[in-house]
Amino acid sequence: MLSVAIVGNGPIERHPDFQEYKNVIDIWIGADRGALTLVTNEIPIEYAVGDFDSINEEEKKVIQQNTNFFKEYPSEKNETDLEIALLKAYELDPDEIYLFGVTGGRLDHELINIQLLSSIVNKGIRGVIADSLNQLELTTPGMHTINYCEKYPYISFIPFTKEVSGITLSDFYYPLENQTISWGSTLCISNKLLSKSGTFSYKEGILLLVKSRDTIQR
Repeated sequence: MLSVAIVGNGPIERHPDFQEYKNVIDIWIGADRGALTLVTNEIPIEYAVGDFDSINEEEKKVIQQNTNFFKEYPSEKNETDLEIALLKAYELDPDEIYLFGVTGGRLDHELINIQLLSSIVNKGIRGVIADSLNQLELTTPGMHTINYCEKYPYISFIPFTKEVSGITLSDFYYPLENQTISWGSTLCISNKLLSKSGTFSYKEGILLLVKSRDTIQR
C-alpha cells in the first residue's frame, strides 16, 4: 500500500504531530510553504511544488536543497498550490492521500480543500485531512468499520450531498437505524463509540466522517 502526504500552508498551530505519521507515509509532498514545514520537521521531501509566494529567497533555497524535485509555478494560475500537489500525487498511483496544513486559515481555502476530498475518492483513493483537532474522511455508501481513537474521541457524520439515506450506526453511544439526514441536520453530530470499534453504513449519498477532540482536553 502506497501512502502519500501533502503538506499545505495552513497555520502552524493547527498542524498535527508529524512524527506520528512518519512511519505511515511513504512519500511527502510540500505545497508552497508546506515544503518548508517539512524541512523544519526533518521529514524528507520528495516533491516541492507551488508558486512559493509565501516564502523568501533564502527559504526557497533551503527547500531546494532538501527536496528531490522542485518546481515553481507562476502566482497567477488556475489551480491552487494544493491542487497542483494533488495532481503530482495522482501520478504516483497511491492507495491513500493524507492532507496536512489545509485547515485553520482562510475559510474559503479550508472549504475548497475539504471539497478536494471528493476528487480523491472519485479516483478510488482514500483521502484523509488531519490537523491538531480533527481528522476528516469522505466515505461512500456501504458498510464501514470505525476504530476508537483516543486522540479524536468524538465522531460526527455530516451529509456531503444534499441528502444521505439509510444511515445505521452500531456500537455507538447514540445508535441509529435506517435514518435519513440532509443539509443542516445535527442528528449525527458529536457521537462516541461504546467499545474499541463500531460500524456505520448507509445506502445513498455521501457522508463526511469527522473525528475530533476539544481544544482543551476534558
